[in-house]
Amino acid sequence: MYTTSQPDPIRLEIFKNLYQFIAEQMGIVLQNTAASVNIKERLDFSCAIFDSSGLLVANAPHIPVHLGSMSESVRSLINEKNDTLKPGNVYLSNNPYNGGTHLPDVTTITPIFDEDKKQVIFYVASRGHQADIGGITPGSMPPHSTTVEEEGIIFDNFLLVEEGKFRELAVREHLSNHIYPARNPNQNIADFKAQIAANERGVIELRKMVSQYGIETVQAYMKFVQANAEESVRKAIHLLKNGSFVYEMDNGAIIQVKVTISQENRSATIDFTGTSEQLNSNFNAPKAVTQAAVLYVFRTLVDDNIPLNAGCLNPLEIIIPSGCMLNPIYPAAVVAGNVETSQTIVDALYGALGVMAASQGTMNNFTFGNEQYQYYETICGGSGAGIDFDGTDGVHSHMTNSRLTDPEVLETRYPVLLESFSLRPDSGGKGKHSGGNGVVRHIRFLEPMTANILSGHRVVPPFGLNGGEAGIVGRNWIQRQNGIEENLDSTATVEMKPGDVFVIETPGGGGFGKVS
Repeated sequence: MYTTSQPDPIRLEIFKNLYQFIAEQMGIVLQNTAASVNIKERLDFSCAIFDSSGLLVANAPHIPVHLGSMSESVRSLINEKNDTLKPGNVYLSNNPYNGGTHLPDVTTITPIFDEDKKQVIFYVASRGHQADIGGITPGSMPPHSTTVEEEGIIFDNFLLVEEGKFRELAVREHLSNHIYPARNPNQNIADFKAQIAANERGVIELRKMVSQYGIETVQAYMKFVQANAEESVRKAIHLLKNGSFVYEMDNGAIIQVKVTISQENRSATIDFTGTSEQLNSNFNAPKAVTQAAVLYVFRTLVDDNIPLNAGCLNPLEIIIPSGCMLNPIYPAAVVAGNVETSQTIVDALYGALGVMAASQGTMNNFTFGNEQYQYYETICGGSGAGIDFDGTDGVHSHMTNSRLTDPEVLETRYPVLLESFSLRPDSGGKGKHSGGNGVVRHIRFLEPMTANILSGHRVVPPFGLNGGEAGIVGRNWIQRQNGIEENLDSTATVEMKPGDVFVIETPGGGGFGKVS
């Protein structure tokens, strides 16, 4: 019906948007059907579609650290279960050593078969951050874990739905059969079902597409969309120069990166040799997370409206030594690698390329809970300034793209009061272009709870570039009901009593260029 040897420019644009539209529809279903505040209100989820080999085709504009790494989860399923995949099956995966990011981010993967039900033609997947998946602290973001087992329960290509039947007993058993079991299995299961429903919307929409255009055309344009993204990244690389950067984190770990541009091939080598060895803390970033951070940075350098997909990676050679903190070996703890180290990787890459000062460089991961309640949020801060723009105040930047829970929802669902939430004046670094300001957040507890903060840039300030000043470091502290103030480190676990206030002051972004 249509020629598929070369893409028609108009049809390419149509298909590019159709694929993204399907991922967006999946996200709407997930948001509407999820039970947890974390997915329903904070939108801490991502949806995407993949070709028959598990390569990312298109996504909705959800969470960058999810989207750049989900393909690894899909391909791990293909490698392990390819011979046993059946129509109606759905799989669950969060293994950080098999394509996952950290344990709370659980991915449901649905293979889509052809009309004869013999061959997989696409995959759809949705990844949602579970409010609790077990581990040593409520909320499954323990500040001081040293092994992945302490962070919760691992699902490794677990069969969630078998030929259309939800395996609830098997799921419940898996959630409870652990030294640190899940605290709210009913909520986990409700969110898993929402993810299954999101995938099913993707299945329906892709089948409609095949019915309208034919399988050959749909699959051909998947390749064309990936090739278009590859060409766009090559064009962006052609304008870059070689660079390197060394960035120290609050815990003393070093991320070292060297970017080498080949003008002839319009390609780039990103080499992390020299980065700290695997840590005895949870700031190790799985290889999939490191790859996601690189993919994000190079996608942001492209002006064209392209989906973030596998084509963006083709011009990039990424070297990550095995056993370093950006490519750890099981059973290393990784919960902060996904949320904190990923941000440091991004800023180090922008520093090496000389295009942008550091943003707040942390997600300010705040969790609290007990056996009844579990809550997680990430908190905004200042973004870094660039060659021709100021940073932005109070914004989620780079590898996170989630909301903060509305105060009304937070106070209705949990025994806390949001006492104040405001910008933090003068926390952005000064420069020809100034960094954005951080924020200050006060949360008063009305019941005894365990609270955890997992953050960065409380010691090392977010750097400025080209003579711009650094952003101001963040601060975590507690105002006890009796008036005593307690300062906390970048990572801390504390017992909160009724009337105690947890205060989080987030970092500002770095400035760019000298003040004239």
